[in-house]
Amino acid sequence: MDSEPPSSPQVVEDGGEEDEEELSGGEEADLRSSSGRGSLLTRRGITLRVLLKDGLVEPGDGVLAIHYLGKNFVGDLLNDGKIRWVETGQIFNSPSAWATHCKRLVNPAKKSGCGWASVRYRGQKLVQYKTTWLHKYQPSADMSLVSEEEDDEDEEEGKTAVQAEEKNKNNKPGLNDVVVSRRTDRERIPVRYCTLGTRDAARDPHTLVELSAFSAINRFQPFNVAVSSNVLLLMDFHCHLTSSEVVGYLGGRWDTNTQLLTVLRAFPCRTRLADRDSASAVEEEICQNLFMRGLSLVGWYHSHPRGPALPSLQDIDSQMDHQLRLQGSNNGFQPCLGVICGPYYHGNQGVASTITPFWVVPPPEQRPNDHGIPVAVEVTYVQDNFLTSDVLNEMMLLVDYYRTAPDIVHFSQYWCPDTTMMDKIKGSLSCHAPKDQAYSQILEHVYSQLSCTH
Repeated sequence: MDSEPPSSPQVVEDGGEEDEEELSGGEEADLRSSSGRGSLLTRRGITLRVLLKDGLVEPGDGVLAIHYLGKNFVGDLLNDGKIRWVETGQIFNSPSAWATHCKRLVNPAKKSGCGWASVRYRGQKLVQYKTTWLHKYQPSADMSLVSEEEDDEDEEEGKTAVQAEEKNKNNKPGLNDVVVSRRTDRERIPVRYCTLGTRDAARDPHTLVELSAFSAINRFQPFNVAVSSNVLLLMDFHCHLTSSEVVGYLGGRWDTNTQLLTVLRAFPCRTRLADRDSASAVEEEICQNLFMRGLSLVGWYHSHPRGPALPSLQDIDSQMDHQLRLQGSNNGFQPCLGVICGPYYHGNQGVASTITPFWVVPPPEQRPNDHGIPVAVEVTYVQDNFLTSDVLNEMMLLVDYYRTAPDIVHFSQYWCPDTTMMDKIKGSLSCHAPKDQAYSQILEHVYSQLSCTH
């Protein structure tokens, strides 16, 4: 669901505090001709154009890569030594400019990119090609010209990315793949974030993590959120229908002036979580629905049917990835809201589902191997005037989809000694009622269809 690349690529020059600014062709020629290759080039003088001209690297598509905090970026090396980011088509004048831009998408506090130590050409750091060039053409050069650019943090980031890729290659790397992921549904005891420490491949990815407050990590919530009551109603309805986990998308609008994210529509994924064949078709249908309604993708939701509505380690990584995908499609910041719904957790207060909006803050820069920090998002809930035909139609489609499913909830059974499953879903949905009181009569038709599913 990424945005289309811009028709005319934007050239990005800012590389942060440590930008290895690219020299013009004339400046390069002056440096080279002053006394041939025997003259010492400064660190700034050894550019991608130099490496290209001397045949140490070759232009090509997808030959450049950055691994940062478990995220991967791919770039094309152009004939003129510039870099084109594959995802957006943006052009960057130097490795540092590209590295800084990408790292700030993941961690806005990042000051510089350490480009030559961060960007890899065909799997090898560019700084190593610079070292090779100096050994070949200036063997007497002071190698500190190169070594000072090495960055232990980036080395660790590279290791983290490889480890994470091996560990999570079957997990949920993108918005499409979230549809086909699978979790076990068992009682899980949440842990505090501060107890996690560095990523551990032996740790259960389904481990639940308590949410922190923005204030607890000395941050302010960087955006405001308003959610329509019809969104909550449809999402809650979807999560009640089956004892298995369900997933859906959230559509809405992002106002850069007011920093307000408005969630206006839920788009349930009518597919089985293990059905990879239908995942792409379901996502394409939702893309078309978003486009027809003039909405943007602003988040996603999923259920923890019988467990607490708290994110797992896998959810945290997925949310970080979603945030990056939405931010990476353009130059501006756009938040991505994650929501977890726990309909049948017996720790809930009364019959109402627990609905938890959350976001993930990148780990501290000095601890790149830690998990992101899951934080609670404060939300304003806006009561709609009436139940729209769109929502009602979607509810009926969901009933039809799950009608013959082996894991559909039996609404005639009891949730607790004096409350049936039907009473449970009715009571929970009443928490998201529109202003028009006629909605209850309208929903009776939906409830009658639920009674006929067995």
